[in-house]
Amino acid sequence: MRRLRDALGQFATGVTVVTACECTDAATPVGMTVNSFASVSLSPALILWSAARSSMRHAHFTQAPAFAVHVLRDDQEAIARRFTQRGDGFDGLSYAPNADGVPLLAGALARFECVTEARHDGGDHTIIIGRVTRFTQSDVGTPLVFAKGEFGRFVSTS
Repeated sequence: MRRLRDALGQFATGVTVVTACECTDAATPVGMTVNSFASVSLSPALILWSAARSSMRHAHFTQAPAFAVHVLRDDQEAIARRFTQRGDGFDGLSYAPNADGVPLLAGALARFECVTEARHDGGDHTIIIGRVTRFTQSDVGTPLVFAKGEFGRFVSTS
């Protein structure tokens, strides 16, 4: 299992934080750092991400009717760490709810606000497909990346 994980770690990915509300208390925000984010379709606008079944927050995300995916900038590693298993999450962090009550973080490189379109079994993960209802993009900054178990930065060769 470790060798497979190491081999998969050779593929660099972007880093996102997915936010939603707790399934038992719609006023309580939840977040998760995720690198399993991808575009599915432009028409209709669909994205996907995968939630680990082992996560304490799995139930919240698989039951959420709406969520937001925040693509982090290379100077937002601290935000990524807040939403890992041992991170502080929303404690002391400011955010604003969108029209669906989903907590939105300021300053992301891009943000995709979604309604849940479908969920699929994906082994030890649940694949969540979202229909993009709103998105924002910043032209300032470069993406935070993750490879070989470490955070890093994108360096353009052009």
